[in-house]
Amino acid sequence: MLPARNEQETVGEIVRTIRRHLVERLPLVDEVIVVDSRSCDATARVAGEAGARVVDQDQLTRGLPRLEGKGDALWAGLAAARGDIVAFIDADLREFQPHFVTGLLGPLLTDPSVVYVKGFYHRPLESSADTERDGGGRVTELMARPLLNLCWPELAGFVQPLAGEYAGRRDVLEQLPFVSGYGVELAMLIDLLETVGLDALAQVDLGERHHRHQSTEALGRMSAQILYTAWSRLHRQGIVPDPEPPSGALTQFRRGGAQALPGLDREVVVHDVAVSERPPLAQLRVVS
Repeated sequence: MLPARNEQETVGEIVRTIRRHLVERLPLVDEVIVVDSRSCDATARVAGEAGARVVDQDQLTRGLPRLEGKGDALWAGLAAARGDIVAFIDADLREFQPHFVTGLLGPLLTDPSVVYVKGFYHRPLESSADTERDGGGRVTELMARPLLNLCWPELAGFVQPLAGEYAGRRDVLEQLPFVSGYGVELAMLIDLLETVGLDALAQVDLGERHHRHQSTEALGRMSAQILYTAWSRLHRQGIVPDPEPPSGALTQFRRGGAQALPGLDREVVVHDVAVSERPPLAQLRVVS
């Protein structure tokens, strides 16, 4: 299952690769779902023409409060999926290979005690000057890894805790709440640790991952959402007294711009980085 927003350049090749190798040549994957998350480009059309089952995030969550972010698309996709095992793949990957899927599924198919598998890889950071092989994953190294080591040391062994490539058993995933924004991967690891324990979690080396890198400003917003998510888990464990941080806003300073302050050459930009959560799907199924 691929959550996708404005990924027309990459989503088609990912879908075609999965279908060619893991549906037609080797019947391992039963369905390829692309969740169109309010794209403004041709993502839905490209994915459908490549052979994916395309579902619309807003259609799947009709009647529920509108939420923003990747996590909400993942939750909607899980609701639409039919398989007993669900693999999640980011839709912005370049040079995608089928082992990204088979690597994640392998431990789940061969070891019944494993309920969730996380991918890890080298993440090159390419610039006009050179390529730093492990220069990607800046949010992981600067924020998420120190956070996990300090607050959830049991999870310190995960090489890429924020990786967007992972797979799990459907009945377990349906027991988890899904954070709406970029904190979804961190929340999932913490919640799984509490729900099933560390021994039920695994990770697999997927080699090297190439994808579109975001700006430092965008990574700052991502980091804030992850910290906001961590706060809620720390509250649940009784470590912090309040369920939400003192503020859900992030103030950033963008160089130049029409609204740059005199003498500062920077525009003040304030973003709402608060996140919400969708409830575990299992709860909704019981109610319905």
